[in-house]
Amino acid sequence: MEVLWATSGGVVNACLSTALKGILNHERPVSTLRSDPGMPSSHAQSIFYTVAFCIILVIKFFGFNEITAVTSALIFAMGSYFSWLRVSQRFHTLNQVAVGAILGFCFSIFWFWLWDAIVMKAFINHFWVRIVAVVGAVGFCVGFLLYVIRNWVIEDLH
Repeated sequence: MEVLWATSGGVVNACLSTALKGILNHERPVSTLRSDPGMPSSHAQSIFYTVAFCIILVIKFFGFNEITAVTSALIFAMGSYFSWLRVSQRFHTLNQVAVGAILGFCFSIFWFWLWDAIVMKAFINHFWVRIVAVVGAVGFCVGFLLYVIRNWVIEDLH
């Protein structure tokens, strides 16, 4: 269930990014490369959602020590590099990537806390919560997958 929870958090994070792009409507540095708004960077937001989740899990399962500190720093560095590529390829400004990274990192911490502090306890103590959580997470992820596939097909037709 924890994997489904993390995956559904990634989907919610992506939906948050899409909603914020529509609200902020901030142009990309080179508008001819992509037509959608650039703030926040969806890629940076998704990358740093994953970065934060990985760092939290590494520290949760192995404790905080020299090895996990180095591992966490490497995970953070890789996420930073992949996010920076969005700037170097001129898909986003540095501010767009920074905002996306901060949002993704913060949302990941919130999503992990929500599971750890609230949902997991209810999941363990109530059978109906298990059913709702599993069916909801699977349905949410499958729905998002179908949405993405549908948009790829539509994009390929144009």
